[in-house]
This record gives sequence, structure tokens and C-alpha cells, in this order.
Amino acid sequence: MKKITILGATGSIGIGALDVVAKNPKKFKVVALTAGGNIKELARQIALFKPSVAACATKQAAGELKRLTGNSRTRILYGASGIEEAAASPRADIVLSAISGAAGLKPTLAAIEAGKTIALAHKETLVAAGQIVTRRAKKKKVMILPVDSEHSAIFQCLSGQKKNLLKRLILTASGGPFYNLTQAGLKKVTVAQALRHPRWKMGKKITVDSASLMNKGLEVIEARWLFDVDISRIDVLIHPQSVVHSLVEMIDGSVLAQLGIADMRIAIAYALAYPQRIQNDLPALDLSKEGRLDFYPPDLRRFPCLELAFEAGRRGGAVPAVMNAANEIAVGAFLEEKIRFVDLPDIIARVMSRCPAVKNPSLADVLAADGEARRQANQAIEQMKRG
Repeated sequence: MKKITILGATGSIGIGALDVVAKNPKKFKVVALTAGGNIKELARQIALFKPSVAACATKQAAGELKRLTGNSRTRILYGASGIEEAAASPRADIVLSAISGAAGLKPTLAAIEAGKTIALAHKETLVAAGQIVTRRAKKKKVMILPVDSEHSAIFQCLSGQKKNLLKRLILTASGGPFYNLTQAGLKKVTVAQALRHPRWKMGKKITVDSASLMNKGLEVIEARWLFDVDISRIDVLIHPQSVVHSLVEMIDGSVLAQLGIADMRIAIAYALAYPQRIQNDLPALDLSKEGRLDFYPPDLRRFPCLELAFEAGRRGGAVPAVMNAANEIAVGAFLEEKIRFVDLPDIIARVMSRCPAVKNPSLADVLAADGEARRQANQAIEQMKRG
């Protein structure tokens, strides 16, 4: 039986992982959970899975959690230190890291330092500090298993393949809800429209990222570190049906692909059970009903966020951390209806041009770049609001 810690337990990935655990009680045991603000959901999870430790963001939230869980034996922690302590829990075999945004970086590093296998479900950790994270994982002999459907697909396709036989990685993208909109149409996009993804059910931030194609850009940088492949050997294809989750091309011209229905529980279960596979009760993929599978090159003119991510990946150093932080702030402003959808790339580009690039950054450098980028992004948003 594998003992599991879930960082970000109340998000879509965390809830999906707990569904996998609940359906496989002889294979998995939850030992620690963390969450941000959804305390009622975390309390419900504690009652069901009875972890040894749970952690939330603030002291006030911890007080509310203790009230809701009553006489539970679960030890309640709070704050950054509490979440990092839960991440490093000695009871766990594997840590599912699913905290949204750059906030997942330090807890993931804490789990790596504790020697835990990492099931990585959020891309911002490797985007912001890929070199640091992968170097520490190698030093601690820690395996990082991808949970994103695209990276899980590549991981599965590369299983048993020699690295020197790989030519390139091809990440697929649904294109989101606006791929066929004109530039004029994109200027009128509402928050409600941006949150209606045609294929996947996800949190708000990642759904907006998918609509802008920034999510795919973040995945490109994540793939660079997960698979130790230069950015120049990673491509993106728009695939509206979301059946082919990604592909790898080998030097002999063979192209390997992983296919499946659009349900994250498949990739979650693969990472948690690795190197085994476990049976699920999800619908089977029926290609005869799909009818057709389409693939298109991305339109970088209408969706410049993807090109900004490629640029950040090529420049390296602390630039991806700057880009990621600026994007987080810009998406938050869009969700609060302070800026338009089409303003997202303008803010990110402005911040990337203003923040100095730090080569071979330390963790302190990355965190400093992240903080400065957030300040610059908020400043750019205020300037934009004033016209």
C-alpha cells in the first residue's frame, strides 16, 4: 500500500486524486492533506480519509478547520511552514504536488529534500525553477512523475526508449474556447466565456491559461526540464478533440502517441500507481465515435502568450519565473474584470522587458524575480486602468 500526501487537496486535481484513492482503498492510504481557502472541503476530506496531518494557509483557517473537524485525531498545521512540514511528512511514500501557481515551489522542494517521490501536477514549479528543482531531485535520487495529461503521455511514450533516439516532443493543445475567434472577437471575451472550456474541467486560473494558450507555453517549459530536452526540440499542435494527449517523434521517423478520454484521473492514477497500472471505471475511448482527429499549427499572432513562453524558455535563467509571475497577476486581474482578455500578453511582455534576466539563478534569485515581476505586473495593470 502506498502512503500519499496531497498538496492542494481541494482543487480539481486533488479531488480527482482522492477519488482514485477512494476507489482503491487496498492500494493507497492518505497520510497528509493541504489546502488554501476551501476549509469546508478540506474538513470533509479529513472526515473521509483520516490523514495524520492537514495544513491550511492561515491561523484563522486552521481554527475554523479544528472547529469543523471536532474530535478528529488529525494534527492541524497552518502557514507556509505548516504546509512545508506536511509536504515533508515522514509517513508518505509519494507526494502529489497540486498547489496552483508558484506557491507550490517551496512545498515541492521540501518534499524533495525529504526524499519523497513527486507526482507533479502543477507546471509552475518547473517553469519558475526547473534547473533548481531537477538538480535537487537528482541529488536526492528522487523521481518526478508527471501528472499533466500531456507530460504523462510523453512519459508513457518514452518508456523503454533510449534518450539519444528521441528527435522531438509534440505537445497537443485543445485550443480552448476561443481558437476560432477573430482578433475583434477576442477583444469582447468575458470571464464567464473564458471559464467554459470545451473539453476539460479545471480550476479558474488554468482554464484562463488554456484559453490564452499560456498553459501550453508553461507545459513547453515544464517538458524541457522533465525530459531534459532543449526548447528547440519541443513543438505544439492544436488538437481540438483532446484525444491524442501528446506525441514523441523518434530519429527514424516513428511517431508514438498516447490517446485517451479527457479525464485527469487517468494520468493521476498512472502517477500514483507507477510503475503499475490500476483498473478504473471510466468510459473507454471509442475512436469510431470520434470520427476524426484534427491537428493545426498554433496561431501565435492571435495567441501571443504561447510565443512569450517560448521566448522565456529560450532565454532561460530567471526569465520563466518572471513570465510566470506576471501571468499569474494578469490572470487574477482578468478574473476580477480589471483588464480585458487581450491585455494578458501585453502585461506579460511589458514585465518581461522590464525585469533583468538572471542567469543560473539561485532559489533566492528566483523568489526575488518572482516578487519583482508581481510588483511590475500590478503597476502595469494600474497604468492600463488609468488609460
